Amino acid sequence: MSTTQVIQSIQLARLGDDSSLGTLLSSYERYLKLLAQVQIGRALRSKLDASDIVQETFLEAHKSIHRFEGTNGDQFIAWLKSILAKRLANTMRHYLGTQARDIRLEERIENSLDHSSMSLAGMVAVQNSSPSHHVSKKEQSQLMAEALLRLPDDYREVIMMRHLEGMTFPEIAAAMNRTEGSAEKLWLRGMAKLKKEFLRE
Repeated sequence: MSTTQVIQSIQLARLGDDSSLGTLLSSYERYLKLLAQVQIGRALRSKLDASDIVQETFLEAHKSIHRFEGTNGDQFIAWLKSILAKRLANTMRHYLGTQARDIRLEERIENSLDHSSMSLAGMVAVQNSSPSHHVSKKEQSQLMAEALLRLPDDYREVIMMRHLEGMTFPEIAAAMNRTEGSAEKLWLRGMAKLKKEFLRE
């Protein structure tokens, strides 16, 4: 969706147009799913489904859209991420043991979501392929997430580990049961493929 379409959809959604809200939420679904996957981590992925958490986020957005006071895409994304942080915190508390009692868990998750978003935007600069100076960093993050999710699983996994989780190549190699050299070559191939996918946008 273009910036103008997003703004128009937000205006209509705030007036109670469910169709506009549904279209708007769908445009952010894959982006939020990627952010949720990073937060859940590999240890909990067998127990938690990022897609389910995103759908819960959308249900909450439908219920509370009348309270949203923003007017543009960046503000809408920030609002969705705050709802996602709440849903993640509530869901993950069941699996986190003593960490579940941390009253700042939701705040830490929200900060981590912001960090992941900035990391995605930073990958645009790494690729030296910004789509337009008119596109905000939040929109660039969304475009990068869309491109990343179109990659084969092994490419996506190695890039997420390297750029979104900050893992070293020795750590990536151990996690993927590869040699360090193999992991680095996989990352290089993945980054080349990612650039092509990103430019398709």
